[in-house]
Amino acid sequence: MGIDATTTGDGDVTLVFSLGAARSLADPAAAFADARQWSRHVGIVANEADRAAQFAGDYGIDNDYALTKWDKWGTLADIREQSAAPRCVFVGTTRADERVATETGYEFLRVDEAAEKAGWELSDPSATGADGGATDDERGRGRLGRLRRAVRDAISRLR
Repeated sequence: MGIDATTTGDGDVTLVFSLGAARSLADPAAAFADARQWSRHVGIVANEADRAAQFAGDYGIDNDYALTKWDKWGTLADIREQSAAPRCVFVGTTRADERVATETGYEFLRVDEAAEKAGWELSDPSATGADGGATDDERGRGRLGRLRRAVRDAISRLR
């Protein structure tokens, strides 16, 4: 059905994905099409607007949000201010995403939780091409990716 939507097409949610969260979906186009049934607006934001636009184009996703040269903070604040939906949900992957969501007045939902609630499949991170053009470090390979994963794992054990 959707992420806690009451009825199909109720349109009470403005749903925003981080680029990392969108890349985590096995079938981004299908997930976005599903989300449009119960969301007022759906789209992707990123600090790199060009990469978000390229990802949306590659998967045939209509992004409801104007991608400007703002970072996520500015874009999310603008969307929140302009949205008439009673709920604004930011789907992300990192603690930084959670922080920006909280600071800009969004509910935060990790992509794995959103996928479970909405019935979307997540991609296999080792699958070729499933990353939407991410670098080795963004996919979790390489030294920096391994370091990020180790830090993220250590932090999650402290919670």
